[in-house]
Amino acid sequence: MEAVRGDVLDADAVAEALRGVDVAYYLVHALGTGDTFEETDRRAARIFGEQARAAGVRRVVYLGGLTPADVPERELSPHLRSRAEVGRILLACGVPTTVLRAAVVIGSGSASFEMLRYLTERLPAMVTPSWVRTRIQPVAVRDVLRALVGSARMPPDVSRAFDIGGPDVLTYREMMIRYATVAELPRRLIVSLPMLSPGLSSHWVGLVTPVPASIARPLTESLRHEVVCQEHDIARYVPDPPGHPIGFDEAVRLALRRVRDAQVATRWSSASVPGAPSDPLPTDPDWAGGSLYTDVREIDVDAPRAALWRVIEGIGGENPLVPSRWPGAARPQDRLVGGSDCAGRATRPGCGSVTR
Repeated sequence: MEAVRGDVLDADAVAEALRGVDVAYYLVHALGTGDTFEETDRRAARIFGEQARAAGVRRVVYLGGLTPADVPERELSPHLRSRAEVGRILLACGVPTTVLRAAVVIGSGSASFEMLRYLTERLPAMVTPSWVRTRIQPVAVRDVLRALVGSARMPPDVSRAFDIGGPDVLTYREMMIRYATVAELPRRLIVSLPMLSPGLSSHWVGLVTPVPASIARPLTESLRHEVVCQEHDIARYVPDPPGHPIGFDEAVRLALRRVRDAQVATRWSSASVPGAPSDPLPTDPDWAGGSLYTDVREIDVDAPRAALWRVIEGIGGENPLVPSRWPGAARPQDRLVGGSDCAGRATRPGCGSVTR
């Protein structure tokens, strides 16, 4: 794979990036750029579509937003209206186009998921807007990626939009409650108040979460719409393998796995594989990834580094950091040297960690 840097608002840069390309993925939106993001999205999509046709691209694949079937486009929130318009522009560009329409994508780095994550983790009790009662069909990031990759092989006569979603249709309130269950948090108390407008609720989200208000506001405004798949035609061209689509609880479990591993892995066998689709990526925004609390303590020791390191490597098993009636059991102090499993593995090289 070759990475090409460019600006989707610069036709020459887009033309250069698309030269020799067979399938072009359009994963761009202008949320967070200000009140004119709809116009920015419109311009960028037109430029991309025109240059894709000029370059002889065989297929364009676009990941957009799921919209309600019974709401006229003019009455949609600006965010969903822009997603729908970009899809229409690309479908009309003259290149066979696959438009994948998804609601909340469950995976680290997804703005909608990060908002759900922070609200649930940080508020044991909350007074919420009426949109927590809106029905949504979330989808696991693994299923989104599977649909994106599979779309590249669609026949040339297929040019249309497809709804993609998981097997669960839930209200936002139900998603928060089930997130708390999967994350092993105490049950959340959620009370909704109809008088909380989308504008007010976006400020509330901004106070509680690190998601920027310029992104949180369009997303919360969109939550007044019910977004449920009307079809599953994508399966004709990208068949569902066993176990897919992934359910909400399992999708959350996968998204939280790396965060838990970053704190303390409870078993060596549970360590996640780097690069899993649900894991955080270097390109994720700074506010993504959830709340990770660390306990850092320092003490000066009058001993050579090599001698100190030998002591640290010997901690665990029969040499616990603090004596315990249950040798090898999980104890809070074990977190200082790599997790509960280290307590029972005195001979595992590098079980402890120290800056050398």
